[in-house]
Amino acid sequence: METFIQHARGLTARIADRREERETFGRLANGQSPLALFITCSDSRVIPSLITGARPGELFELRTAGNAVPVYQEGMAASSEAATIEYAMRVLRVADIVVCGHSHCGAVGAKARREDLTGAPAVRDWLALQLSDDLPADGEPAAAAAVQRHVTQQVARLRGYPCVRERLDAGEVRLHGWFYEVHTGSVSAHQPATDAFLPL
Repeated sequence: METFIQHARGLTARIADRREERETFGRLANGQSPLALFITCSDSRVIPSLITGARPGELFELRTAGNAVPVYQEGMAASSEAATIEYAMRVLRVADIVVCGHSHCGAVGAKARREDLTGAPAVRDWLALQLSDDLPADGEPAAAAAVQRHVTQQVARLRGYPCVRERLDAGEVRLHGWFYEVHTGSVSAHQPATDAFLPL
């Protein structure tokens, strides 16, 4: 915790010393207009601003175990995920949505390897509800094939949300599926025409 406190103190000092930083943060107080909704895993090795180079205020983030997007159902119970997606679409009106999966994903890997998660029942139940049973069996630590399939499934799920569909139909938003390799730092994007992930 001391490391985080020191970082926060350093950031505060840098902002106080630099007029440009003060102006940037001052503008953020007036509201936000992010460029994209970035949906990714809760994994601490995945840092959206590092991957994209985004500055404060440029990404609206949704982080869930396994970057899972719940299936939209009419009359579904309110959820943080659905509220975040709706806010990004109807209030912030972001122009892009990125679903970013990553190599060595514990959630997707556990599902793909059919691991016994009885000792972590909340995790077990989340994965059972939100991750597909048809992910390819993948014994590799990176679980790349399973993660990439999972990413395309989450992009497809987004299309089921009325707030996303209406913006898609109007040509006002674009959907992207990304795969981030934690061991190399490289990012690949899904190409629907070939159903392949190719380097950005």
